[in-house]
Amino acid sequence: MKPEFKILSPTAILGYGFPEASFLRGMAEKPDLIAVDGGSTDPGPYYLGSGKSFTDRTAVKRDLRYMLVHGLKAGVPVVVGTAGGSGAAPHLEWCRQIILEIAREEKLHFNLAIIPTDVDKATIHAALDAGEIQPLDLVPALTHELIDACPNIVAQAGVEPFIRALAAGADVVLAGRAYDPACFAALPIMRGYDEGLALHCGKILECAAIAATPGSGSDCVMGILREDSFVLKALSDDRKFTAESAAAHTLYEKSDPYHLPGPGGVLDLTDCVFKELGDGTVQVSGSRHVHSPYQVKLEGSVPVGYRTISIAGIRDPIMIASIDSIIEAVKARVDVILGDDKTSQVFFHIYGKNGVMGRLEPLKDSVAHELGLVIEILADTQEKADTLCSLTRSTLLHYGYPGRVATAGNLAFPFSPSDISAGTVYEFGVYHLLTVDEKTMFPFQMEEVGYHEGRS
Repeated sequence: MKPEFKILSPTAILGYGFPEASFLRGMAEKPDLIAVDGGSTDPGPYYLGSGKSFTDRTAVKRDLRYMLVHGLKAGVPVVVGTAGGSGAAPHLEWCRQIILEIAREEKLHFNLAIIPTDVDKATIHAALDAGEIQPLDLVPALTHELIDACPNIVAQAGVEPFIRALAAGADVVLAGRAYDPACFAALPIMRGYDEGLALHCGKILECAAIAATPGSGSDCVMGILREDSFVLKALSDDRKFTAESAAAHTLYEKSDPYHLPGPGGVLDLTDCVFKELGDGTVQVSGSRHVHSPYQVKLEGSVPVGYRTISIAGIRDPIMIASIDSIIEAVKARVDVILGDDKTSQVFFHIYGKNGVMGRLEPLKDSVAHELGLVIEILADTQEKADTLCSLTRSTLLHYGYPGRVATAGNLAFPFSPSDISAGTVYEFGVYHLLTVDEKTMFPFQMEEVGYHEGRS
């Protein structure tokens, strides 16, 4: 009978924070691993394309300090996946520098494994020509032009490179873009625990207390792997796990809650059982990992222009009742002034009407007493986007719509200046599967980090 394997997940994403008391309660239970997912594609393509993190540096450093100081003191491996939010080379180095700062400040000594996950463009070009790349559902076929247009292209690493780094003696592992459960599942799989259970446990732990009730992205939880199941345990008295909360997490961002594909296989949850143990914990069993040809997901963002926005409120019931026709009339007037400009686009996001769902909004006839309006301009230069936003905003501000009584402005602006230059706009151009050899993909780099009094 295998002993329990305890995994401490401090927070849903590195930098989201957690209560100190929850973390220390987790450390008191003597975990075998501290792991955290550092990022996601959820915030959109900008961060991958720009090389910037969507999490705050001070917040990331705060979380990492707890993990490194307490983990290394207790001899517990610390593993981070998708460093810097998107996991490309600039994100990885950004997070590495934070770790080195903490090591200097806290006089820490450890072996640090770095797992880059950027994929050379020449490799992708060759794979495309060889027919080794396929699009995901609803994604257009990849082209050589899209590959060249991406500043950064990464691939989602599975558990294998983590296992190689940990087997080589890494105390801390920092990886680029990684399959969300990989940083949690690698060490227990290396130690012989069931792949399906380890990966499913990791899939829940990567969101930490979001899967508890009440959910929180900023609190710690423990996953306890056993030979035939795993147990989910909240580390705060404010929340607990229920069968419903744990099972509902399987619906999170999934097109199919029973079959979750990842590098080299599919997590099959068809026979999964969630059982409440009566103490705020939930036992999960029946998860299986079914192997398949080894493919990794490629991600790359393409710059497509520059954005400027203006935010305003609308309170006139006459204007609200005719907002659609007013918007169309303003668009037409702007087109007349601009002439034949095919390089720019104007979007109106009307919150309180259909700002969230757009054309898919089912409540098309509902009428609000006020509307929030975001004017968005996309153009091929920032100057052109700024100019078009100014023109569109001023045209709508003073547009004389039918029934209008007052001659003052139609829009209430919460900010001055009213127009915000938002910079480069990116969209995902590479979101495809690449067939690879997992034994040679994602080699790691080991470095000894050691800071003591009088030397570094």
